[in-house]
Amino acid sequence: MSARAQRTSLLAAAAALILASGCAVGPDYERPKAEAPQSFSEAGPWKVAEPKDSLPREGWWRVFRDPVLDSLEARAVGASPTLASALARYDQALAAARVSAASLYPTVSIQASDNRQLYPRNRQSEYPSTTFGYTSNSFNLPLVLDYEVDVFGQARRALESARASAQAQGALYQNVLLTLESGVAQNYFTLRSLVTQRALLRENVVLLRDALDLVLKLRRGGANSDLDVYQAQAQLATVEAGELAAEQAIAEQTHALAVLVGERPEGFAIEERPLDAQVPAIPVGLPSDLLERRPDVAAAERALAGANARIGVAKAAFFPSIGLTALAGANSSALNNLLSGNSAQWAVAPFVSLPLFTGGANVANYRAAQAAYRGALADYRGQVLAAFQQVEDGLSDLRLLEGQTQALERAAAASGSASSLSLVRYKAGLVSYIEVIDSQRTQLQSELSLAQARASRLSATVLLVRALGGGW
Repeated sequence: MSARAQRTSLLAAAAALILASGCAVGPDYERPKAEAPQSFSEAGPWKVAEPKDSLPREGWWRVFRDPVLDSLEARAVGASPTLASALARYDQALAAARVSAASLYPTVSIQASDNRQLYPRNRQSEYPSTTFGYTSNSFNLPLVLDYEVDVFGQARRALESARASAQAQGALYQNVLLTLESGVAQNYFTLRSLVTQRALLRENVVLLRDALDLVLKLRRGGANSDLDVYQAQAQLATVEAGELAAEQAIAEQTHALAVLVGERPEGFAIEERPLDAQVPAIPVGLPSDLLERRPDVAAAERALAGANARIGVAKAAFFPSIGLTALAGANSSALNNLLSGNSAQWAVAPFVSLPLFTGGANVANYRAAQAAYRGALADYRGQVLAAFQQVEDGLSDLRLLEGQTQALERAAAASGSASSLSLVRYKAGLVSYIEVIDSQRTQLQSELSLAQARASRLSATVLLVRALGGGW
């Protein structure tokens, strides 16, 4: 066979090796079935609505119709370090997937080199040959191709795993975004509630100061005793302390909100006004749709897919590695004729590597990959159960908080009337001042509890939106 025919057959064999394809070992991924209930246990007043996945989920907080909240959400998305960190991890996972995809293709490089070597006269040689000392040059300019044929799918399974991991990081980014948005809304409503409570306490401080003046006047006229004075002073001091505590809580809540939106606390400020937002009605979709909307569930499912693919990577380690190294270029002892036709060189070297003994490493890696899959499957199922629980909690919380708020509204109205009547009776000398203090304390506590319940309803609404995956 001529040299040209040999070279042609070698190139044909190399081409066939490169184009060879085989089935990827390891299990093909199938999304596990998660049993979803037909409906949530909480029914009315919520209406069941089919979710529209094509509609954008951004801006869910606009249902509260609060421009200040809208501004805070935009600032948080643009400046939150937590969100920036999650986005960086997502970008890193995408880059890792691209690196994994590169293993499916040959690597081509130019490996230019030059070498000048002295061969000494006294070097070892076979008897009776005579050695001479000389110096040689070698200039090499090859184009080298290395390729490992993915016959058993190890590279493809690795790429499958990397892509699933990138998708999981994308879902985790969406989950961090949703957590940030809901955290801003919750902190905002808590801050508004604290402002409302502080306003109530301030109003009571003014009323109690007037009441103390009245008690002192009556004491000077001999209409009451020192006990009434001490009781009035103690009640005033208690409410003043409550006002300062509310002031402290407002400062801490403002600082926490500043951190959420990615700003320094000392330069952060928003308009302080009482809580007046209305609780919007949230249409709840079917439980089966919840699994497609929750980013944390999607992240767990993608992590499961990646773990499944890594079983194939581990299994492929038991099979031979088949590859090819080829080069074409020029080699010469003189630089001035390196690019001449007589300096051309080429080589083709297919190779096969079969693992015979690895000390049990391949078996251990395969079992570890299987165990990792079982763990990811348990995590996925646990995440699904947690999703259903959180929606059920949100629905029941809203129903019960609505009833609690209505009861507190009645209590606040009744205690306000009782407080006014007690003061009138005290002025008429019909009751002691202890009755006035009790009625005022009850009224204040009812009003503070009502403000807290209204904030809790708004916070529960935010949590329900988050439990539903940021949309409906």
